[in-house]
Amino acid sequence: MADKLDLTVIIAARNEAANLAACLDSLSPAARVVVVDSQSQDGTADIASARGAEVVPFRWNGRYPRKRQWALDHLSIDTGWVALLDADESIPPALWDEIRAVLESPSALPAYLVKKQFHFMGRCLRFGGFSHSAVFLFRTGSARFENLLPDVGENLDMEVHERLIVDGAVGHLKHPLEHRDAKGLAAYVDRHNAYSTWEAEIRFRFLTTGRYGEESIRPDWRGNAQERRRFRKRLALRLPGEAWAWFLYHYLLRGAFLEGKRGLVASQIRRAYIEQVRAKVYEKIRAARRPIP
Repeated sequence: MADKLDLTVIIAARNEAANLAACLDSLSPAARVVVVDSQSQDGTADIASARGAEVVPFRWNGRYPRKRQWALDHLSIDTGWVALLDADESIPPALWDEIRAVLESPSALPAYLVKKQFHFMGRCLRFGGFSHSAVFLFRTGSARFENLLPDVGENLDMEVHERLIVDGAVGHLKHPLEHRDAKGLAAYVDRHNAYSTWEAEIRFRFLTTGRYGEESIRPDWRGNAQERRRFRKRLALRLPGEAWAWFLYHYLLRGAFLEGKRGLVASQIRRAYIEQVRAKVYEKIRAARRPIP
């Protein structure tokens, strides 16, 4: 359609019936919307089809690429631009206006970061530093996901903390997208338990080999949002009391206490996540030292 933007939106999904409708309802300006679905059992594919999205089935083979990179490799994308979304994210009107201006600009950069505005327990958290930025919008063919850890996590068929590597300069959109998960706190904690297993393996390999995966994104406290985030993670790897340091960072330094009980709970969950990661690293170190029976 003539009024549609020259943009393909790719949504990675598995059992996202609770979130997907709100996500898809926010995407009407895009010329094409594709839901890449991993054998959902809750009607995710039906919701996507009913709202006019293409549904592409995906089954991970246990190796690189995972779901999003697989979609970039295998979908026939004929639009000039691509945007990547999770099913619990949506694009508000102000961000659409900014995207339209980028796509119509002759001086547009190859890719753009966007801030993901974090909603927690029914409310947007403006304080605490829980919202992060990631590459979200890019010219077709100009970006790929780094290959951090291709062989871990049979239940993690989608990229976890891998970042997009862009050929060229990266800009930053001013307006955020909305990150609002309707599944509830139990699902959030379960998901991050799986993430902690993945991150523990990343850390263990770094401590034993000195390499942090492919590490195409360099840790740099003076760099863009992704590089600064990677710098903080690398800095914290050997930090005594790391879990409490993260709690204090979010709750006091970044002002999560201003969010009341929600800010406290979110900061505590962050601390617990880091404690899980470090405990799993310790378990791996002990197992590596144990003689094989």
